[in-house]
Amino acid sequence: MNDQALMAEEPQVESRKSGDGVHIALSGIWTVQKSAPMEAAAQRLIKAADGARNVKLDLSRVDKLDTAGAWLIDRARVGFEKSGAVATFEGSQAGYDILLHEAHYRAFEDTRARSTHPLIDLLVDIGESVTITVKDVIGGVAFLGEVVSALLRAFVNPRRFRITSIVYHIESFAFRALPIILLINFLVGCIVAQQGIFQFVKFGASAFVVDLIGVLVLRELAVLLTSIMIAGRTGSAITAELGSMKMREEIDALRVMGLDPIEVLVLPRILALIISLPLLTFLADLAAIFGGMLVAWVYGDMSPEIFAARLQEAIGFNTFMVGLIKAPFMALMIGMIAVIEGFAVQGSAESLGRQVTGSVVKSIFMVIFVDGLFAMFFAAIRY
Repeated sequence: MNDQALMAEEPQVESRKSGDGVHIALSGIWTVQKSAPMEAAAQRLIKAADGARNVKLDLSRVDKLDTAGAWLIDRARVGFEKSGAVATFEGSQAGYDILLHEAHYRAFEDTRARSTHPLIDLLVDIGESVTITVKDVIGGVAFLGEVVSALLRAFVNPRRFRITSIVYHIESFAFRALPIILLINFLVGCIVAQQGIFQFVKFGASAFVVDLIGVLVLRELAVLLTSIMIAGRTGSAITAELGSMKMREEIDALRVMGLDPIEVLVLPRILALIISLPLLTFLADLAAIFGGMLVAWVYGDMSPEIFAARLQEAIGFNTFMVGLIKAPFMALMIGMIAVIEGFAVQGSAESLGRQVTGSVVKSIFMVIFVDGLFAMFFAAIRY
């Protein structure tokens, strides 16, 4: 290949000024293989438009263009516009237009840490945390409105209810979680009874362990432990499922097909959680009380008949209902947070892991927070 042919392949820049404008013709091969001469040509391109108010970039004679060349050319265009000039492309092929649009120049932020006072950094972190919390609350309320709207549409048109999906999720959320829920509450009932007996026996009041188990389990422990387990097991699963669907653009595909993701994906899961958690709480109550009864029988020499009779005196129907009333609200919190975090996945495995972790942490926090609100509410109404 002769020198003239080699020169024809090199990135070239030719300019022609007219008044306050300049016409710049680019030619040759603008690809990464020509990186050194292409960078030099980009510098000549910037100098050729110095002082011009109207810049026309002619790409009709560019033989090849890749993302590196498109980035350099668009960097020059951004520089022209920052200096007050109007820069336009002309003569570019359809493929070049796509490259210039997708590989457009972006200004990168300075990521170097600025030296500030530690107290200022602390206040900034607190402010950012408060801002993020407020945004999460506003977003959660808005999303709750969408769910309620979808639920009302389903009530108006019952065919919108996806009964099969709801039953499937109840089986997944409740039936498959039953062994671990029963085991944990059984063990907690045993521990509470054992520690209660060891403390009450010092005062000759070991019989009051029945009151302790009945009130503590039915009002607080069973629903709280069950909700935390569901937040860790089911909430993380919902976030991972929806996040994976978001990454694979399956949610966008549902919208393209004319389906509402809230009705198809969100509503069945939240309804299944609201149905499942009270059922699991009821069974958790039984498991914890059974564990306490066994320990009272072994350690406290209290027969099951005496335990049952004492339990009937210690608790009332309101004690039993307190835990069941809390359960649907906790299920709603867990489901809402899990779905919101799943829809917030950006498209990478790192983002998916971060949102799943956030889903579990936020769900457990909200479960404890809601439990505290209900405790104050029931104390205020003396229920």
